[in-house]
Amino acid sequence: MDLAELNEVAESERSRQKPMRIRCCTAAGCVSSGSLAVKQALDRAIVERGLNDYVQACSVGCLRLCCAGPLVQVDPSQELFEEVKPDQAPTIVQSLLARSASDGVKRGNPAMPFFAKQQPIVLENSGIVEPERIESYIAAGGYRALQQAIREMSPAEVVDAVTKSGLRGRGGAGYPTGVKWSLVAKMPGAQKYVVCNADEGDPGAFMDRSVLESDPHRVLEGMAIAAYAVGATQGFVYVRGEYPLAIHRLQVAIKQANKLGLLGSGIFESPVNFRIDLRIGAGAFVCGEETALIASIEGKRGTPTARPPYPAEKGLWSCPTLINNVETFANIPPILNKGADWFASIGTAKSKGTKVFALAGKIRYTGLVEVPMGMPLRTIVEDLGGGAPDGGTIKAVQTGGPSGGCIPAPLLDTPVDYESLQAVGSIMGSGGMIVMDQTTNMVEVAKYFMEFCMDESCGKCVPCRAGTVQLHRLLTRIAAGDASQAEIKQLEVLCDMVKHTSLCGLGQSAPNPVLSTLRYFRQEYDQSIKKGRISLI
Repeated sequence: MDLAELNEVAESERSRQKPMRIRCCTAAGCVSSGSLAVKQALDRAIVERGLNDYVQACSVGCLRLCCAGPLVQVDPSQELFEEVKPDQAPTIVQSLLARSASDGVKRGNPAMPFFAKQQPIVLENSGIVEPERIESYIAAGGYRALQQAIREMSPAEVVDAVTKSGLRGRGGAGYPTGVKWSLVAKMPGAQKYVVCNADEGDPGAFMDRSVLESDPHRVLEGMAIAAYAVGATQGFVYVRGEYPLAIHRLQVAIKQANKLGLLGSGIFESPVNFRIDLRIGAGAFVCGEETALIASIEGKRGTPTARPPYPAEKGLWSCPTLINNVETFANIPPILNKGADWFASIGTAKSKGTKVFALAGKIRYTGLVEVPMGMPLRTIVEDLGGGAPDGGTIKAVQTGGPSGGCIPAPLLDTPVDYESLQAVGSIMGSGGMIVMDQTTNMVEVAKYFMEFCMDESCGKCVPCRAGTVQLHRLLTRIAAGDASQAEIKQLEVLCDMVKHTSLCGLGQSAPNPVLSTLRYFRQEYDQSIKKGRISLI
């Protein structure tokens, strides 16, 4: 395929589109609420009213306001319908012709702060393109960045553009993406690999899953650009086995891209070859750590290994390997399409661009949000999220999943960027954001996340294998009121040991929820002990 053929596909797709589109969310959240039945009902209603030439119903990805699913949105008016039932489909179709304010269908407001204060870059196609139709992605500008990279730029120029953009890895550590790419590009060797880490396992996190379900070609395009830049010919997407819909849509997308010559051999009629295969994880949280992920792809037990050497030097089958996560790759096409300076103009001095968060917990509006780096945490949880439900008050927000910390309400004006979150004892992580209200027991929160880390430890190193067990035992005693002040001191000492002596990031970050709750909610630990003493009298 060349540029002319790409444009021809895009024009054909645009001519196929009807004057009015009804976009029905068929991402996992809405599917679990019955959106497939809603889509079928919409198709029937369009036929029954003889509107086939004027209206079309489309299966799209995540429309972001997940708490109100199933969601349906109408073009060109952008009207949003919430909690749609199949029997409401005729009313929605009829509303395209003559809207009735008393038709009983719950309408949302696309101008509400949840949407208005977002800045979609990674999610710009989410809920718009049809994820199982490559033509829909191409019509939205898809694969033009890949064509530009291969036909108009050298590999070094692509790396330079990513470096200038200031993009940092969205998997949690925030390592500069351009630096990582340049390291792999400079490595000698005929065989190099590109790996997409889609082993999203944080409790409450669903950012990567939604991107893969909603816009899989965007991730594949980002991987292909990366492969061209670093000289790789083989790629792998390592995806959680618990994500069947994401796996299905990736399989469809890879097959479609291969068929059109956008992956495989001779991409855009050039000497560039790049093949992508899927590898399905078996539910091990530790395989999100890059050396454990590499071992799993190779068919070994997914346990971490000491670094150095780093994967950029010695990764898959001892070859130079570039590993980025889903969101990082999804940022690459817009950087090339709109320019590194455009991307670098968004965010803060050290944290460029936007970040996607899965907003969940004790909050009015849950779902996916994408905001510029540096937006205050308060704006996200109170304006976009609507604050605590039922008249409650926000007590804390946890970012970074089991590896992150709990940020108390008085610090909600903290900007959301890598440095600011680290300064208050948390991390950006991959993008989980769990809100807690005044009813939440913070000792129980720390205990929950420690239990998760204890269960998910691979057991290879003693500090993590044994340390998380002992930390969980202490937290259980404290929560039950059976501990003493001496045991809280022991908890702090043990956290320090596990954090500084564990082999990989799982153990090194496991104490973070405990340390942050001790830092900001020490009184709850003390109250648990005091309550236990009173109960013994």
